[in-house]
Amino acid sequence: MIYFDNAATTKVSPEAVEAVLSAMTEGYGNPSSSHALGRQAREIINSARKSVAAAIGAGPETLYFTSGGTEADNIAVLSAAESMKRRGKHILTTAIEHDAVLKPMAELERQGFEVEYIRPDKNGSIPVTEFENALRDDTVLVSAMLVNNEVGSVLPVPEISKMLKRRKSQALLHTDAVQGFLKIPFTVKSLGADIITLSAHKIHGPKGVGAIYVASGLRLTARSFGGGQESGLRPGTESVPLIAGFGAAVKSGLASRERDIAEMSEIRDYIRTQLRSRLPEAVIIGSATAPHILCVSLPGYKSEVLLNWLDAKGILVSKGSACKKGRRSHVLVAMGLSDSVIDGALRISLSAESTMDEAETFVSAFVQAKNEIYGVLGK
Repeated sequence: MIYFDNAATTKVSPEAVEAVLSAMTEGYGNPSSSHALGRQAREIINSARKSVAAAIGAGPETLYFTSGGTEADNIAVLSAAESMKRRGKHILTTAIEHDAVLKPMAELERQGFEVEYIRPDKNGSIPVTEFENALRDDTVLVSAMLVNNEVGSVLPVPEISKMLKRRKSQALLHTDAVQGFLKIPFTVKSLGADIITLSAHKIHGPKGVGAIYVASGLRLTARSFGGGQESGLRPGTESVPLIAGFGAAVKSGLASRERDIAEMSEIRDYIRTQLRSRLPEAVIIGSATAPHILCVSLPGYKSEVLLNWLDAKGILVSKGSACKKGRRSHVLVAMGLSDSVIDGALRISLSAESTMDEAETFVSAFVQAKNEIYGVLGK
């Protein structure tokens, strides 16, 4: 089996599996308990918090664990808006954000906020000037993802931060860095964002755990209430095993990050070059700046048909975001692509485990799929 759907989720690393199992069987105490097992569980969380925070150049006191990237994005968007609403109700975001950002934005619109959605160019990119032109005195939040999960475009988050500071804007800056974490090297200083959201299962960690970085001195309004865990920002008994796995995945991923990025970039470029050479009617969508994501389309064909044909051959790709469930991609629509290109689009997403041999197998199979499906459809 060739697994090229790593933007949806990744295989859990051996280091993360070991950490999860150990926390389940040995460090199984409630981290809020004061006895020995409770203290052991609390230390597991503290150690993981240090590892994840260190990977983005942050202090551990600024990092809070969540149930995943979606909850982290919801906290970021809703809490930031609530905290700033007395200063204004204008928000800037992009038309290509993940639904974990877009749906909270829709909720804020129902509450009376004015949300402005900046559209990308045909490559899925948005220059910083677009944000600056839309910025207003009453703008209180700017939310722009670091890496788009469908086409791999990288948005200019550091430049947006510098622009906001130059304009002396009051707006908080949030970035969904779920697809960029350990793929695009960054620190909280280099990004300049006030709030950064992360997820474990995109970096070979377990599903069900994520994190939110909140700049020192910034207080976000809690959206849920309970026992006060995670400094009250995300209350509820922490999932010690999943947090342990997150920390272990970060440590192992960070150790090989430079090599992994270089290898994924090489494989991405090989697939792109080979498809352009051997299947010239294929459309490479977007700039594919991120090392692990490539979106390609066969106009006139249906992505569902192509996906199922490849699946039968043991090659697993996706039609786009795993959260779409059959709906047409809002990202590709926002890029202004034709219906035939959108409907024939597939996303290939790589990981540190992807190989050049797998890439060649995929390219050959994709060319074969085009020819066989062509014959079946009688075109």
